[in-house]
Parts: sequence; C-alpha cells; structure tokens
Amino acid sequence: MVTNHDHKGNGMKSQSHDMTNPPDLLLSDGTGPSTQRQPIFQDYLPPCNQGCPAGENIQGWLSLAHEQKFEQAWQLLIAENPMPAVHGRVCYHPCESVCNRANVDSSVSIHQVERFLGDMAVEQGWKPRFEARQSGKKVLIVGAGPSGLSAAYHLARLGHDVEVRDAGPIAGGMMHFGIPAYRLPRTILAAEIKRIEDMGVKFTLDHKVEDLKQEKSDGQFDAVFVAVGAHISRKVEIPAREAGHILDAVSYLRDVGKGEATKLGRRVAIYGGGNTAMDAARTAKRLGAEETLIIYRRDMEQMPAHQFEAEEALEEGVKINWLRTIKEINLDQITVEKMTLDEHGKPVPTGEFETLEADALILALGQNIDSELMACYPEITFKPDGTVIVDEQMMTARNGIFAGGDMVPCDRTVTIATGHGKKAARHIHAFLSGTVHRSKTKPPVADFESLNLWYLTEAEQTHQPTLPVDKRDHSFAEILGSLDTKQATFEASRCYSCGNCFECDGCYGACPEQAIIKLGEGRFYQIDYSRCTGCTACTLQCPTGAIHMVTTR
Repeated sequence: MVTNHDHKGNGMKSQSHDMTNPPDLLLSDGTGPSTQRQPIFQDYLPPCNQGCPAGENIQGWLSLAHEQKFEQAWQLLIAENPMPAVHGRVCYHPCESVCNRANVDSSVSIHQVERFLGDMAVEQGWKPRFEARQSGKKVLIVGAGPSGLSAAYHLARLGHDVEVRDAGPIAGGMMHFGIPAYRLPRTILAAEIKRIEDMGVKFTLDHKVEDLKQEKSDGQFDAVFVAVGAHISRKVEIPAREAGHILDAVSYLRDVGKGEATKLGRRVAIYGGGNTAMDAARTAKRLGAEETLIIYRRDMEQMPAHQFEAEEALEEGVKINWLRTIKEINLDQITVEKMTLDEHGKPVPTGEFETLEADALILALGQNIDSELMACYPEITFKPDGTVIVDEQMMTARNGIFAGGDMVPCDRTVTIATGHGKKAARHIHAFLSGTVHRSKTKPPVADFESLNLWYLTEAEQTHQPTLPVDKRDHSFAEILGSLDTKQATFEASRCYSCGNCFECDGCYGACPEQAIIKLGEGRFYQIDYSRCTGCTACTLQCPTGAIHMVTTR
C-alpha cells in the first residue's frame, strides 16, 4: 500500500499499487465452498537443465552460488559433470540459448559461473564427496578424451575399478591436442584430469588398443567402454600439378599441442569452415604467419563453425574468403572457383576463378573415427560413415562392449561427449549389477509463458573480461577471463529459478484464506485444502510457475 499526501488540504489518500493482477472471481469456475480445482506445488524442469547435454542441475547450483555456498554448488555441479573449469571455457552453452531470461534482457551467463566454480575448486583443492561400495568389477575405457574421462569418473563414483588406456602421451584427447591453449589452458585441463586420477582411476598412456577382445581378456575386464575420438582427417581429391606444403588440421593442432609444430611460411591458407578451421587459422597466426586465409564454399550463416569463433578470428586479422572452393593447387598458387548459393543454401559453381598465393595449405574438412580395434567382434555393426551402432543402453551388438562420444552418431562437442560418458557409466553399472538402467520421467519444461514475472527488472548479463586483440599476437595466453566473486554472485542472482520454488513467500502472502502454511526454511509449504477456495491468487503470485491448478472433479 502506497500512501500519498493531498496537497490541496484534503488530508490523506490511499492508492493501492499491486504488482500482480488479482484473480477475477467472476470468471472463475472453481471458487466457493466446494471447489472444482485446487493448487498443487510441482517443480517443473528449467529449460537450461533440459538444454544441457551433460545433464547438469544448472538451476540448483546457480541457486547455491547465489547464496555464496560455492563448494556446495560445485559438489552439486560435479555430480553430473566432472570438469566444470573445462566446460566453462569450451562448452558452447546451449543452456543459455534456451534461458527464459533472454525474453526480458539477456540470458544468464551460465558458463561464466560454471567456470568460476571450477577455477575456485582447482585453486582451493576441493575433492568430490561421495560414498560408494566397492563392486569388485573392472571396467576398461579406451580413449582419454571427454567421453572416456566422464565415464571413468562416474564409474569410480559408483564403486568400480576403472582403467583408461589411450594412444596419446597425455590424457585429454582432443581437448589437449585439438583445442588451442588460448581457449583452454593446459594447467586447467591437467588439474581436472588429476582429480579423476586421485579418485583411483588408472591411466595407461602411449598404449594404442588394436585388438579389443585381447585387451579385455588379458586384463580380465567385466565391461568395456570405447570412446576413441574422431582424429582421422577426411581426405579430399584436389588436382595438383606440383603440390606445395599441404597438411591436415588435426595433425597440425596435435603437433602444436606436443610442441612440435613446423614453420609453415609467411602465408597460410586453411580450407574449411568449421571450428577446427578457425582454430588452425588463429594458431598459425600466433606461430608467426603474417597472413592467414580461410577458404570456405558457403557464407558465414551457413558455416558449421560458431559465429563467435569466426568473429574472433576476423578480429585477430584472419581473412575469410567466403563462397570459394579449391579447384587446383600448383606449388604456392591455389586456384579457387567462386560459388553462389541456391534457394536451398547449396553452393553452386559460377565458372569464375581466381588465384591465391600461399606457402602452406591446411585442410580442415572434418574428421573420421578409427574403429579398427573393434574388428575382432564381427557382430558389431557400423553406419556408412564408420560410427558404431549402439542400443538405448549404449551397448554394441557384443554383450558388455559399450561405445559413446565421437564413436556413435551425434554432434561432436566436448559437452555431448561428456554426457555420453555419464550415460554409458550408468548403463554399464546396471549391466554389471544384472539390471537395466531406466531414466526417470522428466516433468514438463517451464517455458517463459508459465512464469508470472511481476518483477521485470532489467539487469544485463555480466561482461566477460577479454584479452585485447593487440596482446594476442604470438601468444597463447587465454583470451577470455574469469568473473570475480561479486560478479559471479550477481550473475547467479539473475536466474529466474524457472519452474522451481525458492520460498519467496509470494503464495503465502497472496492467499486470502490463509491456506498456505510455511513449514520452515528448506521445507517449503503445505496447503490446507479445507481453507482453499481455488481462487488462483497463489498461482498468479508465483513468479517461477511452481504452483499449478488442477481439477478436483
């Protein structure tokens, strides 16, 4: 109630400024001594949680971070995802693209808070808290990339003995050998892998598994999870009178990761339009190339790379020749044909050509998987692109042999691979226990229309610190910085808690019949239906949409 003075000498006047609309009882068919509907508390699924490929309870740990219960927030986060400091840097955060807050000002910067918690855990040496009875079962994981690491972590939490075998000299897979250090510092990656190792997971590196059946038998493993990354570059036939220096992007980035990259000359061309092409171009520039030029047959809207990757590359001086395809190579000259897009977005040749000069050409045309290690099991089947066919339990046609990550048909991102590892771990655990894992039925998603936002405050997303462009030359220093404690707490406070009650007492204060009973902090509310008239006042007041009217008859 807001009270104003009447300066004309008429005393005091009272004006009511309710922030929410009152229920229209004339239109209601459910009020009265015998109600036809009543409210219930039922948490719905926040869209960010639904959008997370790793299955994080994002709303839950954001709430704890808002209360500055940072270690509790981290523990809740790593119950689903073992590497938050990594994911806060390299995940393309699809959770933010579905955030309801984007309908008001801008989405919650979830990845920044995740990174803040991950970095704090590394700095303070937090350890995962869990209880697990040792099962006595042994699981072999082939591949130390994100999917294999995730599976190893979750299987260890479930009480199994786990060994990870990888052909590389360092665990991390393409996170180490494919993602440049300016996006993912190696110290961060190593710290989160070390945490998994400290849980008892054994790592055997520089060990390429070539016969899976033999490895399983020799090690007496009860189950196997194959998570070999897509690290074989796709080939392309390009006419070459005399080929100059040509190499593939995966090998180039892997050599950079090993510290063995060769000099490519003053002018470097990259053929492809994915994130790997952007990474290769930006890496070549940091290693001394004066000119880096990306050649791609479509335009920016059609490219597979994320737009911000291309924008950052352009900021750093990388040039991009859109709508071009290579027709011929002759030493340091590349003949390209100009393309145009038809009504379906397909590139169509124009018959117009131009010549570009480059000392080296990097091919970034995608990657294939190496599935030869599974040839010992003839019953295992593959799709035409070489990916492995698995069932709903992520098991191949061979009992006890599971596969995930890049090995199976899916979009190839670190977070999707991490989600696969967790899913596989749960199915492997059920297999070893003689049962079948069944996922819980998820509640409906809380969309923007289900919220009653009577507090439409505008609080823009916190700006993430960025390394100036002029300081990126010849440096692999991290480009994006971290939030401080105040910023991270503020960013977490921007969460609407969609679909989940956070005890704001709105329903308690709005009920005209005192039918809402407070049970105490953390215990939420109870409804006295003997008092409730079904007027909907509580549902109209609930900002998160956690109260729903249901028909009683």
